Amino acid sequence: MIKAGVFGATGRVGRLLIEDLRKEEGIELSAVYVRNELDFAIDPSVLVTNDMATFLKGCDIVIDFSLPEAMQLLLETAMTHPKPIVSGTTGLDTHQANLLRDAGEKMPILYATNMSLGVALMNKLVYLASKTLENFDIEIVEMHHRHKKDAPSGTALTLAESAARGRDADLDDVRISGRNGNIGERTKGEIAVMALRGGDIVGRHTVGFYNDGEFIELNHTATSRNTFSKGAIRAAKWLIGKEAGIYSIADSLELS
Repeated sequence: MIKAGVFGATGRVGRLLIEDLRKEEGIELSAVYVRNELDFAIDPSVLVTNDMATFLKGCDIVIDFSLPEAMQLLLETAMTHPKPIVSGTTGLDTHQANLLRDAGEKMPILYATNMSLGVALMNKLVYLASKTLENFDIEIVEMHHRHKKDAPSGTALTLAESAARGRDADLDDVRISGRNGNIGERTKGEIAVMALRGGDIVGRHTVGFYNDGEFIELNHTATSRNTFSKGAIRAAKWLIGKEAGIYSIADSLELS
């Protein structure tokens, strides 16, 4: 039986992870890391701690849905207490992204900005469409609930990276994330990534390829956060036993 530790247990996906791990075969919840205290009941056999080293020792693998600063602490401690990690935390800054890569040299880490099967497949389709429809304009729009802190979403940026790879372009050179005023005509090579926020939208992503006389749009809508928690659990079961390195959700689904 795989013993899973949940990091970010008080968050929206963290709570769902705790619920979904109760129903999953072959893996169980063994440890929860909390900064203060849990505000909901949990099986008394589960280790609840605010000591990172103790948390890591209490599980075989960590599933992380937290904030970038918390994930940084997790990775820093894991560098001296290596443990397989599945992480869906988005909004990483440059230092945190570099730390993630460094940690991947010591332990297997599956990092994904979105854990759903649909988005994994969508990334592949976006790459193929971008490569094939080379003269089409690419526009990406993402919608999330009012509480989401980072923008554009990590999923939207990953989709944009897939589109840029299809054009052999560096996303940093071609991405724009806002238009205002008399900015002139759209440039040929740009990839736009726009963010909308409101209500309780779980997540919706649209990647459009637009040309004179025709266009095609790829859409993915998440209607439940269980999509992410169940995807992360599936990824954790796959990651156990893997060599050190950085893996993607596409790797676990053999879509690479």
